[in-house]
Amino acid sequence: MNIPETLKYTKDHEWIKIEGNTATVGITEFAQGELGDIVYVDISSVGQEINQHDVFGTVEAVKTVSDLFMPISGKVLEFNKALDAAPEKVNSDAYGDGWMVKIEIKNSAEIAGLLSAAQYKELIGK
Repeated sequence: MNIPETLKYTKDHEWIKIEGNTATVGITEFAQGELGDIVYVDISSVGQEINQHDVFGTVEAVKTVSDLFMPISGKVLEFNKALDAAPEKVNSDAYGDGWMVKIEIKNSAEIAGLLSAAQYKELIGK
């Protein structure tokens, strides 16, 4: 299972890549595997300030719908529009083309509370 060391993780199975004052957010390879074939990603929070742990969208798989939780507080700057036409990118490339949103970081102190790759592996038993 791919769990990149350069990313941070949440207990809700989101990943976050910090780049200065912005960050890219998606769901982990483990999460997409548990959900199964993803058929729709619904993110209508572009332009909104979302607090840490609040829902910023949903992901729909064949058998279930799952909320997406914001790893850290921030303003949603962009949604990966490629997911409108090809939501399966989340299944095939969770950490690359399957990213979901880019945010402007509101409170960088929250980063310290995220999980490292090693902590996330322990959480999912890998």
